[in-house]
Amino acid sequence: MAINILVTNDDGVYSYGLKALAREMRKIGNVFIVAPVSEKSATGHSLTLHRPLRVRRIGRDQTYAVNGTPTDCVNLALNGLLKVRPQIVVSGINIGANLADDITYSGTVAAAMEATLQGVPALAVSIAGRSKLYFTSAREIALKLVKKIIKTPLPQNVLLNINVPNIAGHKIKGYRFTRQGKRQYGDSIIEKVDPRGEKYYWIGGDILGDKPIENSDIEAVGEGYISITPIQLDLTAYSFLKKMAKWNV
Repeated sequence: MAINILVTNDDGVYSYGLKALAREMRKIGNVFIVAPVSEKSATGHSLTLHRPLRVRRIGRDQTYAVNGTPTDCVNLALNGLLKVRPQIVVSGINIGANLADDITYSGTVAAAMEATLQGVPALAVSIAGRSKLYFTSAREIALKLVKKIIKTPLPQNVLLNINVPNIAGHKIKGYRFTRQGKRQYGDSIIEKVDPRGEKYYWIGGDILGDKPIENSDIEAVGEGYISITPIQLDLTAYSFLKKMAKWNV
């Protein structure tokens, strides 16, 4: 019996990575695509609450474009837009890596987070490149993991974040189960002046380097391995919580 699979992303409904992922998922299931009508990178886990959302069906396919965030897309899909409830949500294939601290900004990862919050197992898939992209390995690992998760469910409140090196498949050394790495960023604000003499700002600094953390997602991808990182939604700092018990506020 075919499973129902929801595919989404943050690069937009017309992204090649999304289409490649959907084609791969159709090998094992009934695929629904619910994705932003345009690119929504770095939107994080944000819901649109200040305006109504509009949904447009594209062609005769089970594809829907939403004028909202990736989180909006998953929320809508799971809570009324689709007539059937997907058994799993796959977000991607994102153009550009979602490693280390980047996952807190990523709309691609946030879509998987929303599914997990809604009780549906999910994974996010990204490729560590921006041009001359090699999607084959990303598609294949996503399919293998979906098959695995269907047979062996993920723990509650846990999702998978997958990052694939942007190299030809025969050059990939394999995969590693990794931990979240740590990035070091430069100045994140660029100040300029427009033709009318008014200041404006661009957010987004350069990456100065990555902290050397053994078995991190950054290390794995840098060494030519696919990184598979389990992410938990419970952000409680349990070790510090115990120390706080001694506080007298």
